[in-house]
Amino acid sequence: MKLVSFRVATPIGTFMRVGAIHGQQVVDLNMAYVRWLADQQEAQPHRLANAQVPPTMLEFIEGGDSTLAAARRAKDYVTTRSPSVKGPFGETIVYATADVQFVAPLPNPPSLRDFIAFEDHIAATSKKRGQPIPPEWYKAPVYYKGNHRTIIGPDETLSWPLETTKLDYELELACIIGRKGKDISERQAEDYIAGYTVMNDFSARDVQFQEMACRLGPAKGKDFATALGPCLVTRDEIADLGALTMIARVNGEEWSRGRFGTIHWSFPQMIAHVSRGETIYPGDVFGSGTVGGGCGLELDRYLKPDDVVELEIQPIGVLKTRVVTATQGGEDAGQYG
Repeated sequence: MKLVSFRVATPIGTFMRVGAIHGQQVVDLNMAYVRWLADQQEAQPHRLANAQVPPTMLEFIEGGDSTLAAARRAKDYVTTRSPSVKGPFGETIVYATADVQFVAPLPNPPSLRDFIAFEDHIAATSKKRGQPIPPEWYKAPVYYKGNHRTIIGPDETLSWPLETTKLDYELELACIIGRKGKDISERQAEDYIAGYTVMNDFSARDVQFQEMACRLGPAKGKDFATALGPCLVTRDEIADLGALTMIARVNGEEWSRGRFGTIHWSFPQMIAHVSRGETIYPGDVFGSGTVGGGCGLELDRYLKPDDVVELEIQPIGVLKTRVVTATQGGEDAGQYG
């Protein structure tokens, strides 16, 4: 399934919901399960649905395989009926995509780790510093911990950060952890992946390099925003991860193109490494790092105010961000990519 998080306005406020894309519609999975339970004559369908198919993404992921299976059953059940199908008390189950506001598929991950796993990328950035690839890079997957509280989603704006003069995008694929575990073997690690999404690890390169000269970081140079979206695609939707084409466009012009299969350190290797002596949790985000040629640093091209950045990895979709100045903030398009 293509899972999304979306906001929907009601007479009593705006609520965040988990949905599944179905053509040009979004199925509210929690409410679909309520309808399925009600039709099975369950006495308390809302309470049972909130426990089995929670309405928010982190709790949904924490539910594991049983929640995903129940959500699939509910989606299949309601999509074979009229698009006007309602919940037991007239609640909306199926929305037109134009009628909801999509946010990051996982707006509140418990942690964010971003790796540097593509050899072409570290080779290019090392060459710019007049250095070879550090031999330590070949010994284990290397990552930094980002700010998991500054996640932005599809079609959200990014306010120009930190008075940087070198604002950069980074073209990445991310996996979302679906199960708690520790000391996970590489062979078992894929079973711990809930799904995949597109990731843009925005970077203020001048700030980043200044702080990393002190042999710590990156921190402020990246912590202002990381974009995720437009959806979370479950593992069964992608037959060959290595065949995925990764594309970056700025104002409609292609700046970067790569293939995920060129990665040196795989997601299972990352999971095995991180979980060694350490517990990983559902909702943890693991970024692949930038694909070769997948950032302005490698191209000596940087973003400007009013630029629109689009990262595309099919079948996940397009993650679009518009860069604005502080006086432009709040002009979100709010549509699914």
